[in-house]
Amino acid sequence: MSELTLLLIRLAFLAVLWFFVIAAVGVIRTDLFGSRTTPAVAGRKVPKAVKPMVKSRKGEPRQMVVTGGPLQGTTITLSEAPITIGRASDATLVVTDDYASSRHARLFPQDGQWIVEDLGSTNGTYLDRSKVTRPTPVPIGVPIRIGKTVIELRK
Repeated sequence: MSELTLLLIRLAFLAVLWFFVIAAVGVIRTDLFGSRTTPAVAGRKVPKAVKPMVKSRKGEPRQMVVTGGPLQGTTITLSEAPITIGRASDATLVVTDDYASSRHARLFPQDGQWIVEDLGSTNGTYLDRSKVTRPTPVPIGVPIRIGKTVIELRK
């Protein structure tokens, strides 16, 4: 091989190596600080407080309770707003668990029931003993496991 070919191979290898280092730093930054959020659109009114559900149908859950893990006993009153769960500081339920991602899962109301959705977490979200792979309805009293944290919806 000529010296020019060898030099080009070395430069290509160096470029690929730097690309890998930059990608790894980006992933670590996103995991530690969360992804960037878009600011509110000017002129749109952003609610300051979330109002609890006024229309409470019989059989609908009214609260989310942490039944296992470091936050055991924590209760969140359910409203029309979605609940985000993860290590990020802006999550509704901030879990300090090594097995949870910064944006791990979210719970949201849809058609009178609550839905759990995994947000691309590394270790997965489990409804009872099944891994959540798509948005799934959550029955009352069925445990949702995120790392070492277990939560349930209750009346």
